[in-house]
Amino acid sequence: MSAPAVDRLLTTISRVGLGLGGLAVLPSICMFDVDAGQRAVVLNMLSGIDENVRAEGTHLRVPWLMQPKLYNIRLRPKLIQTTTGTKDLQTVTIHCRMLFKPEVSGLPTIHKTLGEDYDERVLPSIANEVLKAIIAQYNAEQLLTHREFVSQQIREGIVTRAKQFNILMDDVSLTHLTYGKEFARAIEEKQVAEQDAERQKFIVQRSEQERQATVIRSEGEAEAAQMISDALKEHGSGLIEVRRIDAAKDIAESLSKSPNVMYLPDGQQMLLNVGGGARPQGQ
Repeated sequence: MSAPAVDRLLTTISRVGLGLGGLAVLPSICMFDVDAGQRAVVLNMLSGIDENVRAEGTHLRVPWLMQPKLYNIRLRPKLIQTTTGTKDLQTVTIHCRMLFKPEVSGLPTIHKTLGEDYDERVLPSIANEVLKAIIAQYNAEQLLTHREFVSQQIREGIVTRAKQFNILMDDVSLTHLTYGKEFARAIEEKQVAEQDAERQKFIVQRSEQERQATVIRSEGEAEAAQMISDALKEHGSGLIEVRRIDAAKDIAESLSKSPNVMYLPDGQQMLLNVGGGARPQGQ
């Protein structure tokens, strides 16, 4: 093969190679992909931001003239911590957790006015604004007793403010609520005082019940004494003799069952005088 033929062959091969290389690079230059959970905002270098937001899939673009910017539209968490004062000048620290995403139709406006880091520009400012404004309306104690209502007000305030910046809030919740050391100490002292008051109340109630029991017992004893006195007046000493006989029986039964008593000596007054006089000797 002559030298001119070799040159022509090499030239043809180089041209084919350049053509194939251009075809391989062309898709990456003239096309772009939008993954799931993303949207694309296209910047036209001649007309500005295109209001048509690109969804998932592969899209055509003109090299250099069209520049796509991808945005994540999935829910993302954002934790905001702020320290503010209550209505009674107590210091409170609040942790607010938000789940947010951009409004798809508002992505061109977000890209024009805020940029890709819109969440860092907007959410801390509006969250602190709403939290400070609402917390200042309540006392420190009311934040505990009306926490659900306060959380609802904060949620509605943040949702409304974020909507103005084309940001959608899926959930807003207060995760932590911490008071200053002085207020925590005051709450502890109040709880101790309430416990002492309940203890004193219990002691007073117990004393009153014991007094009532004593009165009832005294009234019962007085009534029993009155009944005995009436019986003595009506029947004479017969009741006393009956009681004496019962007591003598109980004593005799107890002595008979005792292992320390072996016998009863004759002529000894071991029992009460049942008959009212001394026992005759020799019986």
